[in-house]
Amino acid sequence: MAANLEESGKTKLMLHIFIDADACPVKPEVYKVAERYQLPVTLVANSWMRIPNDRLIALEVVGAGADVADDWIVEQVKTYDIVVTADILLADRCLKKGAQVIGTNGKPFTENNIGSAVATRDLMAELRGAGEITGGPPPLQKRDRSRFLHQLDEIIQTIRRNNPKKHN
Repeated sequence: MAANLEESGKTKLMLHIFIDADACPVKPEVYKVAERYQLPVTLVANSWMRIPNDRLIALEVVGAGADVADDWIVEQVKTYDIVVTADILLADRCLKKGAQVIGTNGKPFTENNIGSAVATRDLMAELRGAGEITGGPPPLQKRDRSRFLHQLDEIIQTIRRNNPKKHN
């Protein structure tokens, strides 16, 4: 959660990274970037999973259910926080709360592209329901991981650069 901390008379913005963790393939990349910037990370999942033994990394296990993890993230996320998810509807909800959202493939969700992403998602669901399309998204490639690392780093730097209280 974005928190403002007092540090020797200056307000310090504390970014927080939330991961929609159940099927997230880029958790190690998030840990790497978060460690570099000393940012807290919360993984949100429907079941327990192993996480690094690090004071900045936490696991929030929520109840079972389709949108329980999404709802928890939306309740916690604040402006200047970052959410990592492949879930387009969760991305839309987080953008409405002022968070930055990045897909697991490294592509950011923005106010400019979320409408078409939701429409495409709905169309694909309809085609899958009609049996026209089978299978899921392609596996993550090395270039996707590289794009993700670059994009996450860029988002963090942009938030810090554009925030007048950027003393972190």
